[in-house]
Amino acid sequence: MSNPVKLLVVDDEAIALNNLVHVLKKEGYGVASTQSGPEALRRLEKEEYNLVLTDLKMEKVDGMQVLKRSKELYPDTEVIMITGFATVDTAIAAMKGGAYHYIAKPYKLEEVRRVVAEALEKNQLKKENCRLREYLKTFHGEARLITSNPGMTRLLEMAGQVAATDSNVVICGESGTGKELLARFVHMASNRKKGPLMSINCGVFTEELLANELFGHEKGAYTGADETRKGLVEMADHGTLFLDEITEMPIGMQVKLLRVLQEREVMRVGGTQAIKVDVRFIAATNRDLMEVVRQERFRQDLYYRINVVSLKIPPLAERKDDIPLLVQHFMKKYATLTNKNIKDIAPEVVDILMNYDFPGNVRELENIIERGVALTSGDSITVSHLPEDLRGASVHTFRRKSGGIPTLADQEKAYITWVLKESGDNKSLAAQSLGIDRVSLWRKIKKYELE
Repeated sequence: MSNPVKLLVVDDEAIALNNLVHVLKKEGYGVASTQSGPEALRRLEKEEYNLVLTDLKMEKVDGMQVLKRSKELYPDTEVIMITGFATVDTAIAAMKGGAYHYIAKPYKLEEVRRVVAEALEKNQLKKENCRLREYLKTFHGEARLITSNPGMTRLLEMAGQVAATDSNVVICGESGTGKELLARFVHMASNRKKGPLMSINCGVFTEELLANELFGHEKGAYTGADETRKGLVEMADHGTLFLDEITEMPIGMQVKLLRVLQEREVMRVGGTQAIKVDVRFIAATNRDLMEVVRQERFRQDLYYRINVVSLKIPPLAERKDDIPLLVQHFMKKYATLTNKNIKDIAPEVVDILMNYDFPGNVRELENIIERGVALTSGDSITVSHLPEDLRGASVHTFRRKSGGIPTLADQEKAYITWVLKESGDNKSLAAQSLGIDRVSLWRKIKKYELE
């Protein structure tokens, strides 16, 4: 991490405190420590820490109070509870209070190292997301990309870096992932943001019409050309031109576009004078662009001219942690547009959406929530407001029959049992669904006596 990592360790037992501090300092962390709960609160008032490790049972001020105050002051700071009095109730209370993890004494040092590293990684991601959200605020809603997904966060950071240059960009991704929104993000983060952002879908025009749209025409260039008209390339001067579905552009038109990219000038249809332009090109496609080149349906020289930087947006199915965030965003958006006082969305709805693969990606999710807002007459979106094919979707949870919170082993056993049943006891198919090899599956079957 580029910034110094600061940890606060709180434990009223001197030996335990010193051992923990010694281990963490050896890992290269900056560590502050105290045996006093009240002193821990004073330190938190003065300084922010990336991570707090606190004993639970302490006099005057216990670990739960340290946890509560830490979360009040610094919501992004992670807290790990350490105690010799481990019970299910205290674990639940700590996790509900916002603790990242709960470690029972006596603990293994390797476990502490691992959990601390994971907690710090989460803290860093929160800070990066916060910084990114602040960055996005500068666009005043022009290019809102809603995400908490680490992969998407890295993509947006890369897009922000690319935006500072004049390099041409190709955005790849399935339909509905938000390619045009990302193009707008790049434009608004660039030095061209005060210039125009023009866009066109290359797949909806014939070659002649596309040439007219992109390059414009002179008066009298053809029947009906009663006046001179600028094309989108010329209109995007000192700005950005977004070419959606560029792989659908006819080969003849690709040759003309290549000339514009090379010469930085455009010739109107029927014109005789080249017009200099200063335009940044951003293209988008839902296809494998290199594969289209191999099929000789896209010129290789144009590929290298326009694909200086490639940004690939992952499908929604690969970033499901964004679904709850997007659901809330779209719910507020359409509730505002329809003047409805919708405050909530049923947990069952979120469960169903989290278990759905979204072939239509973010656009499909937005349509589902817009539909829910339109149909509800109350203050909440429920399962009854979902499309019929989604209402029948099964959401599987695994719990002990006797009640109570299941252990991780209980969850794993129940889940493997369900996958085996769903795959017709086909071990190869089940292993593939679980994301493990057959040998690992056999070991788990033996471990849980599932044969």
